[in-house]
Amino acid sequence: MTPLLLTLVLAASGPDTIRGQYVEARTCDVFTGSCFSNADTGLTGKNAVLAWKIDTGTFDGVKLNGLGVAVVLATTDTLGLKQSGPGQSIIYVDKLATTRQREALVKFVEAQLGSLVGQVVAVQATDFALEICPCDGQACAVVQLEKTVTIKTRCLNLEHDKACGNETTQYPPLAKGVVANPAVTVEHSFTGKGLNVTWKDAGRRGAFVGTFVTR
Repeated sequence: MTPLLLTLVLAASGPDTIRGQYVEARTCDVFTGSCFSNADTGLTGKNAVLAWKIDTGTFDGVKLNGLGVAVVLATTDTLGLKQSGPGQSIIYVDKLATTRQREALVKFVEAQLGSLVGQVVAVQATDFALEICPCDGQACAVVQLEKTVTIKTRCLNLEHDKACGNETTQYPPLAKGVVANPAVTVEHSFTGKGLNVTWKDAGRRGAFVGTFVTR
């Protein structure tokens, strides 16, 4: 086999690449001092919403350009730490997706999170909106899944959003291939059914806003 033919074969059989926008919000601070995060361990941060808006790419051989998917997590321990038991999740897929695309989106989420996705108690189709805009003092990201999930964030102000002066990004994003900056949640709510928990959270340095590229 010639080098050129080998390159073409490898390219054709290589893993799919997906890229797009990413927003994550948790019920604990991700940008904080270690003393604060240690005090919250086991008490907060057991719930989160992760949302992907796919710009281009395929997964499991299915093109997913322009579609969105999100997962709502309910875990036994603070996210980012070792879990003492299995959690639960609901996966929300863009209602514009076809049946094959919905199946691929679910597999994509499961591949991104592995065991952290826990027991998927439901897969629901929904209106999906995710927008990221430049920081200008207003919300720098908005995620809206009908009336079930709302995330609004603003950019972190390193002069005014510090509490103890030694804050860092204590927890990295939960998904793979993410390049994101921490942000402040202006609004973070989940009002759906199926996880035996709902929340309305705000004012935390508990979000990530950025992009992702995965294979």
